[in-house]
Formats: sequence, structure tokens, C-alpha cells
Amino acid sequence: MKISYNWLKQYIQPIPSPEECAKILTDTGLEVEGTETFESVKGGLKGLVIGEVLECEKHPNADRLSITKVNVGAAEHLQIVCGAPNVAKGQKVLVAMVGSTLHPSKEERFEIKQSKIRGELSQGMICAEDEVGLGTSHEGIMVLNQDAQVGVAAAEYFKINTDTVFEIGLTPNRVDAASHYGTARDLFAALYKNENVVLKMPELKSLKESNDLNFNIKVENTQACPRYSGICVSGIKVAASPDWLKNSLLAIGLKPINNIVDITNFVLHELGHPLHAFDLDKIDQNQIIVKTYPDNTSFVTLDGIERKLNSEDLMISSASEPLCIAGVFGGQKSGVNENTTSVFIESAYFNPVWVRKTSKRHGLKTDASFRFERGADPEITIVALQRAVDLILEIAGGKIASKLFDIYPNPVAKNEIKFRYSYADQLIGEKLDRNIIQQIFKRLGIQIVEEQNESLAVQVPHFKPDVLREADLVEEILRIYGYNNIKMPEKMRVSQVIAPKPDKLRSINHISDFLVSNGFTECMNNSLTTSSYLQTDERFQKESPVSILNPLSSELDIMRNQMMFGLLENMAYNLNRQGENLKLFEFGRTYHKSQQGYDEKEWLVMAVCGDVFDENWMNQNPKADFYFLKGITETILNKQLGSKFKIDPINAHVAGLDQAISLKHGNSEMAQIGLLQKKVLKHFDINQPVAYALIDFDYLFRSFAGIKPKYKEVPKFPKVRRDLALLIDQQVSFKELEQLAFDTERKILKKVNLFDIYQGDKMEAGKKSYAVSFEFLDETQTLSDQQIEKTMKRLIDAFGSKFGATLR
Repeated sequence: MKISYNWLKQYIQPIPSPEECAKILTDTGLEVEGTETFESVKGGLKGLVIGEVLECEKHPNADRLSITKVNVGAAEHLQIVCGAPNVAKGQKVLVAMVGSTLHPSKEERFEIKQSKIRGELSQGMICAEDEVGLGTSHEGIMVLNQDAQVGVAAAEYFKINTDTVFEIGLTPNRVDAASHYGTARDLFAALYKNENVVLKMPELKSLKESNDLNFNIKVENTQACPRYSGICVSGIKVAASPDWLKNSLLAIGLKPINNIVDITNFVLHELGHPLHAFDLDKIDQNQIIVKTYPDNTSFVTLDGIERKLNSEDLMISSASEPLCIAGVFGGQKSGVNENTTSVFIESAYFNPVWVRKTSKRHGLKTDASFRFERGADPEITIVALQRAVDLILEIAGGKIASKLFDIYPNPVAKNEIKFRYSYADQLIGEKLDRNIIQQIFKRLGIQIVEEQNESLAVQVPHFKPDVLREADLVEEILRIYGYNNIKMPEKMRVSQVIAPKPDKLRSINHISDFLVSNGFTECMNNSLTTSSYLQTDERFQKESPVSILNPLSSELDIMRNQMMFGLLENMAYNLNRQGENLKLFEFGRTYHKSQQGYDEKEWLVMAVCGDVFDENWMNQNPKADFYFLKGITETILNKQLGSKFKIDPINAHVAGLDQAISLKHGNSEMAQIGLLQKKVLKHFDINQPVAYALIDFDYLFRSFAGIKPKYKEVPKFPKVRRDLALLIDQQVSFKELEQLAFDTERKILKKVNLFDIYQGDKMEAGKKSYAVSFEFLDETQTLSDQQIEKTMKRLIDAFGSKFGATLR
């Protein structure tokens, strides 16, 4: 939100400097994220002064140039070479001094330097209007009135508007400050120590109602529109706005359109209340009806787009057709244009829920909907209307042509809250002066209706819809008094928190540290996602997703029931920016429908692609593939959580995965590992293999997080290793060999490892070669060669008997 310092000066006097204002506003919660300087003319005509041409002669070396002597109010007169055909002795002119910078347009700029032109010294420049941004003519230099005073700065002569504009990061709850007057009110309250500071509303003239026009208003839905005010003005002339109005809007980033529309925008940003101007001649039978229309009724908005209305879209209509989406956007037919001579000015209060739903349904976000959906002030409709009419009569002429309409059948009650000083002391941590508290309330517009020794009964104004309870009142006091002014206590008191056993957060941090130390990066994705992702595999659709009733957008319309989509978004983002070696993980929840209602499950997911390490000179870089991720997953399950498991292949593809395996504890599945299907990757524009692991963290934590680490001393006796090269059938897996080895030797066999595989043309068809190592250890004695040979023979016999394995 942009706030003009010049606007603020109209409502609060005396006002601190812009720098001090920025600090005060930030301290009150209206964070000033930055400031910028606005100039109605680019460059502000800095370095330009009023001069008088004392002499004018032809240039000796150029027929089209003149040599002038110009008085700019300095001790010495300037010699300036000028090419304008209309320059003459005695003229008052606009002179750009040496060192000044001209801005003919937003893109162009050039610096005035002392130079020689065709051999003659030139000490500045006599300017045309297009050269300084004051117009478009380049037929000659600007010739000023003779009463122009020599030496006066051009900015002063032309009354160039210079302003400081604050960029305020307005939080959603502070609709009361979504205007210049609302911001001034906070500034006024924060200056409570200065009794001379005055806050004043814009001056309003008395409305002289008329019966010239037979006009009628009917509100059919008072729930959606609790208050509707309006008045007609005829005989206006639609034209460009005066400079002061244009500059006011330009300063805050708004483009001037015409005087009527500019006035409604001005009042919106001045008082915070949206208005709407209708071309009176486009209102059929001089009747306004506030109502809804059936579903799919067509309506063309101001942007020229045809929209289909919903039966809960409140519309401002004439006797025959809709004219405007109430509180959101105007219609194309009833807008004000250069041919408009009479207008109906609307000032209403619309139900925030109705406006919010309509705005989201149609994807329309406007300055009006921003304020109405957060809660406008129902008490300001007449004030805003009167302010707009005053400006219209002053700027566009005309006269009031109807009576003042104000339909308000059920006035909105103000919120009354009991405020206890003791409660405020407790929350603030300091006892504030009671007079200061009351002064802050009064300056914020919070009315004290009853005062007792230790409490107050206050009435909250409608323009503060976020102040609903006693704690909110304390917050209002604190932000105006200043959080920085609360003294730090000498002692800090904290409550001891007993961590649960087992501690889930500690387990998560333990695993996260392990993954990060292995080059992984943690992701934190939104639990909301798009239902379009479920179209990538029909198996995703077997489970009905948890849909959002009122989604922020079509891209955030369901709660995620799969964790992979967020990681794939992260991968696609990084791959598109040359981040090719990715190892990502995320702890998160998925959401599911059940017979009882809704369920949540917590998961640890990992996705990898590219190389394990960044490119280096030392060795060949292994790939971050299925087997790399399988090793990481097994390490987490074995060493991090102490769980034992078995591996089973998943014959049928699970949703989104190919070549998947399942890691089980008993009959319970703990994890799945596989390669993501190409059609899923294609949806995210990922063109390389991605390995993906999904770990059921709820099950793991419930089953194994309570396991405590155990210490085992280093064995005193040495290990013995033996290797075998086995020729086996293609369908035999290493897991089967490993299991058979441990079934055959349970006492001294400690580890079985596959360190090489060979499959090639020289191998018998249907066969492969496994190079397998075996580690033996007896913790009570040194193993003898006879024991090892005897054990190896039993293993070889077992492999041959069960799998037909032979030694190569």
C-alpha cells in the first residue's frame, strides 16, 4: 500500500518529517518497507531557473543558431548558444544550468555541460517544453510571462509537486489503516504526548438535496447489503482532472482516467471507503435494485470480459439489467465516459463474506473488494458520499438532482468490550499510566462509555473490525505506546517443559542431520496442491482427495494425498536453473478421507537424481540412483531407528513408481523405493531418471523410536574374510544368497557383501557371476583355517544344492 506524505499533511498538523513518520508508522505496526520520491515532472526541474535574454545575435558560423546573453540572477551573465527560431531579446525563458540533468521522457536523460558549439562558448541551455517534460511541443523555446522573476527556481515557478511516498506492508487485519486518513489516525495516536497535534477530517459542505429527478432505490437482499446510500448529480462535464488531483493519484501509482472516476478513486484512498459512479442515462427507469441473479446469467465487466454469474453474486441493477458486481467490479455498459452528463454516486456497505466469495469465484481482486471483504465501515457511507459530491461539484460542475438516499434498516451494532487494567498489566508485563491508556483509546476512536476504578467499558468503532476482545484492546495500546518502550525485566521466568518420551521431534532432527550430512537438502512444501497432478496416473485417483471448499486458486484446490508432487516441483525448479545433482527430502503429512471422516499420515520422502557428488578430479562420480537411495533408506532404518526389515519386490507397479521394492517389518510395510514413472516426470518436464523413497514415519516412530542405543565393545579377536565367485542363474537374487548364508552359518558369519557382478557374451546363457565376500568373527577366540574352510565348504554346498551355483 502506498501512502503519500503530502496527503497526510492535509489531515494531521503539525506533522513530523518523512523520516520520523516512517519510523513511527513502523513502530505502530504499519511497517514502512521503503520510501520513494515522487515528482510531477521527472527530475523535478532541478538546476533549472528563470532567465531573461539580454542580447541575441546570429551565430557567425551557423545561420540557424543564435548567441544570447542571459541573466539568471547571478553575478555574471551566461553566454548560451540557442537553435530555436523564436528566441529574441527581452524574453523571459527557462534556462538549464551547467550540471543539471534534463528528462525529456521516462527513458531519456542528458546532462547539460559547458561546451563549444561551432566555435562559440555555450554555458547552459534555453529549453523547449518537451525537453523538460512540461509538454510535447518542440517548435521553439518556452517564452514565459514577463512577470516571471529572474533567478527563481523553475520548480517554484511551475509549482512542481514533489512528494515522499511510503510503501507500507499492510497486514490483512488492518483495513482500518487502508487509507490516508486511517494512516493519519494511527500517526495521530502515536503522537499522544504532543497535545498540539491535531487530526482533522476533510472539510465537508452541506448537501442540498433536490427533487428534480424521480429516482428510486430498492434493496432486496439486506443481509448481503446492510446499508446502501446514493445521490444523483446532473449537468456535469467529464474531462481531465486538475493537476493536483492527477498528481495525488500518480504519487500512489494510480493512472488518472477522468475527473469523475479520479474523484471516486481519490475518496477511496483518502477515507478508505469504495464508491462507484454510474452513468445516470444508462440506468433504466431511474431505478437501482440491489439483488441476485440466477446461475449462469451473463454479465460483461469493465475489462470487456463476459462472466457467468453465480446465484450468490450480489448485483447492482437497473430495472432491466445488471450494472455492477457489488463491491467488486463495475459493468461495461454503465461506466462513466466523455459523453456522460449525469451520474449516480453509490456509497454502500456490503457483507464481507459475500464480497470475498464473489471475488474469489471470478478471480477479481480490486481496491474495492480488498476493503469490503476485510470489513468496511458502515458508518462512513454518507461522509464518503458527501466528500465525493463536493469534489464533483467543484471540479466537474453540475448540481444535485435527487434526494440523498440512505437505506439502513438494521444498523450494525458496535462491539462493546470490558477492559480491565489488571489484565492489561499482566499481558504487557508493565503497569502503564491509566491516563495514557485512556488517551490512546480516545485518539484511536475507541469510545469510553463507562469508567470504573479498575476497568473500562469501551465501544469499538466499526472501522476496526479486527478488535473483537479484551486482548485486542491491549494490542492496540501496546502498538501505539511502543513495544520498544516496555522495559525488560531484571529476571526472566520460564516454565519447565518436559519433553515427551520418545521425542518425535528429536527423532526427526536426528534423521535430518544424517541426511544433510550425506548431501541432502530439506524441503518444506505446501500441504495444498493441485488436483491436476492426480491425472498423471489413474492409481492416484483411487482414493478421493480432500477437496478445499473455498480454494484460493485452481492450483491449490486439494490437500495433498501424495508427498512426491512437492518434491517434483522442487526438482523441476532447480533443474530448470542448472541444478542437476539433487538429493532432496521432506517430512510431511498427507490427508485422506475415511469412514470416520479424515485421516492424516506422516511420511519421510526422498528423491534423488544426477550424481552423488559434484564433479571432481579424484575419481569417477557414482550416480544418485535407485541403489544409492536404497542404501540411504536402509541406513536410516538400521542405524538411525534400529529397525530390522526384509525386502520384497513389488510385482505390480504402485502409483507413480517403476521397479519398486517394499521394505517390511514382519507383515507391515515400512517403506517403498523405486524409480518414478516417465509419464509422471514428463508432467513436471523432468527428462532424467529420479529415484524416490517413501517411509511411513508414523509406523517407524510408533514401533522403533523408543529403542535406546546400545554400546558394544570392539572385538579382541580378528575378523576373517573369504571371497567366492559364484556362477548362478539369472533369476537368483543376492538377497536369497545372503539369507541362505545366514541360515547355514548362524554363529560366526557376520556379514555377506556383493562386490562385483558380471554378465556378458562369454557367460553361459541364462547365467551371471556374483563376486561375494564373507566376514567371520568369533568373539571368544581366534578362528582357525580349518574352521573357516569347513564353514566355506558348507556354504558352497548349500548354494549348489539350492540354487545350482558353481564356482568359477
